[in-house]
Amino acid sequence: MSMDVENKDSLDKTEAPRPSNFIRDIIIQDNQTGKFAGKVRTRFPPEPNGYLHIGHAKSICLNFGLAAEFGGECNLRFDDTNPCKEETEYVESIIEDVRWLGFDWGNNLFYASDYFDQLYQWAVDLIRKGKAYVCDLTAEQVREYRGTPTEPGKESPYRNRSVEENLDLFERMRAGEFPDGTRTLRSKIDMASPNFNMRDPVMYRILHADHHRTGGKWCIYPMYDFTHGESDSIEGITHSICTLEFEDHRPLYDWYVEQLGIHHPQQIEFDRLNLTNTVLSKRKLLMLVEKGFVSGWDDPRMPTISGFRRRGYSPEAIRLFCSRIGVSKTNGIVEFGFLEHCLREDLNARSPRVMAVLDPIRLVVENYPDDQVEEMEAVNNPEDASQGTRKAPFSKVLYIERDDFREDPPKQYFRLAPGREVRLRYAYLVTCTGVVKDAVTGEVVEVRCKYDPETRGGNAPDGRRVKSTIHWVSAPHAVDFEVRLYEDLLRQKGDEDEDTGSNDFLSTINPHSLEVRAGKIEPHAKGAAPLTRYQFERIGYFCVDKDSTPDKLVINRTVTLRDTWAKIEKKGG
Repeated sequence: MSMDVENKDSLDKTEAPRPSNFIRDIIIQDNQTGKFAGKVRTRFPPEPNGYLHIGHAKSICLNFGLAAEFGGECNLRFDDTNPCKEETEYVESIIEDVRWLGFDWGNNLFYASDYFDQLYQWAVDLIRKGKAYVCDLTAEQVREYRGTPTEPGKESPYRNRSVEENLDLFERMRAGEFPDGTRTLRSKIDMASPNFNMRDPVMYRILHADHHRTGGKWCIYPMYDFTHGESDSIEGITHSICTLEFEDHRPLYDWYVEQLGIHHPQQIEFDRLNLTNTVLSKRKLLMLVEKGFVSGWDDPRMPTISGFRRRGYSPEAIRLFCSRIGVSKTNGIVEFGFLEHCLREDLNARSPRVMAVLDPIRLVVENYPDDQVEEMEAVNNPEDASQGTRKAPFSKVLYIERDDFREDPPKQYFRLAPGREVRLRYAYLVTCTGVVKDAVTGEVVEVRCKYDPETRGGNAPDGRRVKSTIHWVSAPHAVDFEVRLYEDLLRQKGDEDEDTGSNDFLSTINPHSLEVRAGKIEPHAKGAAPLTRYQFERIGYFCVDKDSTPDKLVINRTVTLRDTWAKIEKKGG
């Protein structure tokens, strides 16, 4: 299985060693007993009705990872059975996202729509066996007839139509004789079953809608429960891995393949990924897009894979996260901070460093020669010596962060203040000598200092120590850039993924989830390509946005340096 990833060698490193889980144990046992002749074939079956989100990443990593571990294959199959909600755009985005995560399906790209003819024939076979019938009840009537958890359902008055009548009606449904919603094809199972999914579920419904692949060929479309197992069977899937909400559907999955007498994959359910303070309902995510709360599916505030990619997440970090959260049979919720912890761990090892100032104030080195420019050697990544060094220009006028100076510093504040000496990263020790203030507002607009020429590189020959190091950018050489600072899209903490149909979550939208500033960055970053990642020294991890142009550099904040999950506290400076 080939890999199309940013760093091919990192895929195995990220996921090894693989912790055991109950699905892996089932596959090992099946291989030992020869249940599927030692073969392992899985599939990832997204519905192309939206972009993939971080919850899908867990399923992607699990299905492709298990197939790779056991020398098998994993199919990418689109569950495209609802033409009213599906678009080619979604198909293309899903393909891009799965490939970006580091997985390749080779020649095994399929669509449920590939099987529409076969599925129709199998439906006809079930009618002939007396296992399916055409029902004229409306959707509302079907719900009324289904009964309650404590009371059995009532049989449809159309349940005992003859085979011949059902075959005729079903053929006429396909021919387009009947309006939408007037007839369905239902399985004839057991209206008294304690499992609602077995109470004569709908197999086909009438939808006069063009399909993104089959056009107007069909006006009846199969339901997911009828499509799922049969598609798995056609493709020779051995282990059909689903999230826990499909556990109650497994008896129906088994019933269909057993009645048809076709290859019988094993459906296995696992816990879905839920993250604190994160919406993972496609319906709600679509609402955020359509109502303009975000700029699109790939907005960096969105929990979509494309949103995470644009924000600066690496595929390796997401795979690492999915590996560490594990797989179980009980739904739970994972702290979003743990995802950020995995991200920091990965980016710390791979991201080149650069100095940038997000809220600039001028720092003038009074005793530095006016026309002199020095090049200071800066380390690109202390975690990876192979990344080497870069040259950072140093001049008389610099930019520093406004927060790195206090005219009246509080206790435990060790950065620049009147009379105080600090280290300029990679450069010199400087001592604040005064400030320049706006004549009207009294705001400090410029900080003055003197440098010690004997401390090049930041070390004093006499061994004196300073308590703080601050970063800087040379004013004449600085590159202007737009920095986008993202916060949580939702203000409310907790699990926001439960899709009850309510739109109350919109009231928790954070109006300050995006802040745009004008910053200064060292010239090393000029012309950086979109998706280039950096660690801004002392600030956090950032990524060049797709909106960047040769004339305008736009950079997103990916995540801060502060790791609350690991309880890291930076005190003082």
